[in-house]
Amino acid sequence: MTWEADDVVSVELVHPDGKPLPPWTPGGHIDVHLGGLVRQYSLCGDPADTGRYRIGVLKEPASRGGSAQVHGTLRPGQTVTVKGPRNHFALETAERYLFVAGGIGITPVLAQAREASALGRPWKLWHGGRRRASMAFGGELTSLAARSGNTVVFHPQDEHGHLDLAAILDEAASDEQALVYGCGPEPLLAALETACDERGLRGRLRLERFAAVRAPAPEGGEQGFEVECARSGATVTVAPDQSVADALENAGVAVETSCREGICGTCETRVLDGTPDHRDMLLSTDEQTAGATMMICVSRCASARLVLDL
Repeated sequence: MTWEADDVVSVELVHPDGKPLPPWTPGGHIDVHLGGLVRQYSLCGDPADTGRYRIGVLKEPASRGGSAQVHGTLRPGQTVTVKGPRNHFALETAERYLFVAGGIGITPVLAQAREASALGRPWKLWHGGRRRASMAFGGELTSLAARSGNTVVFHPQDEHGHLDLAAILDEAASDEQALVYGCGPEPLLAALETACDERGLRGRLRLERFAAVRAPAPEGGEQGFEVECARSGATVTVAPDQSVADALENAGVAVETSCREGICGTCETRVLDGTPDHRDMLLSTDEQTAGATMMICVSRCASARLVLDL
């Protein structure tokens, strides 16, 4: 465990028997079981190092328990259960990249910038934070940018105010070969979405959220619907105030979940028939339109019935 900035600690995880860990790609995350809690943390180490995972954890004042466990209880030598990795924020092929990170949102972006450098793709990274002392991995980013001939800009709010997303994205708008990646607190990501919409960049924007944005209830309120499980043969009714995952679990159908907020991807399930009403923060617009999968912890049904591959 290493202090990377004020209230930010990195944690290295290794197999108890020294065995190689499952491979991962930049943008990926793992589920860490902490004192009865399960929390998702982005991997920020080197995928080539198969002997260890590294995560960065911010001590959140309004913690739901995960960061408090890491900072207050977890110590070197203790054993934790880890599941994954999974990746819904992979670095897609592009000629150039613009990275925008806020606070602890730098963790997946650091790994992505490292991969872009290895691929020989130029990039520019803007890292915003409340104070310079609170911004983690600055030394690694500076060294990476210098070695690869790329640019990282540190933008502490107490010195420079908020990130000027209009100016940052105007540069990207003139480069049709660039993809924009963003990770950080919700106000930053919402502002990124708005600024990209204004510049016709939404199709080139890729985001990862650390917290869910609650979808508004449809006009007329939530409705119940039926879910048929093709493999198990079970059919359940999902009440208006119930998630698909909860209804299936109550009926004895085994489902795998973690965040219960539509942000981790654990419960992604194939849809064989019917129209999902997507409420997750992971699937792209094209993926939601295709309706091939859904996150059963939050998404619902836009038709009378769903048939799932369960």
